[in-house]
This record gives sequence, structure tokens and C-alpha cells, in this order.
Amino acid sequence: MNAEAITIQVDPVAAQIYRSATDEQRRKLDILLTLRLHDFARPGPSLQEVLDEISRNAQERGLTPEILQDILDGR
Repeated sequence: MNAEAITIQVDPVAAQIYRSATDEQRRKLDILLTLRLHDFARPGPSLQEVLDEISRNAQERGLTPEILQDILDGR
């Protein structure tokens, strides 16, 4: 894997943990951070997509608008 050095700001405890880690542990931390940054860059579903999925799941489980209204009305 090609690697490129970057500088990031972390709190003093995190910096000490990284500095005191073994080479193997640092390598694993580097890989975890790389994966997390890739996840961060990947776009997630929009709020509307999440709401649509929740609605579909509720309907598949038998929730109707009438039942939902009864729940909201506290019946």
C-alpha cells in the first residue's frame, strides 16, 4: 500500500497513546484511521431515503395510517 504522511490534531491523551504504541500497534491504528476516513468520504443515505425505508418497514409490519394516528393520539 502506498502511504502518505499527514498531520492531524488530537488531544494529548490520544497523542501519548499513539506515541507509546508499538510499531505493530501504530500500523494497525494507521489502517483503522485510513478505513475510517474512507467511510467518512462515502456518501450516506439522505434523510428522505432513511425516512422512506422506515415507512416501508413499518408498512410491511402492518402499521397503517390509522394505527399510527391511534398511537400518536395515545389510544
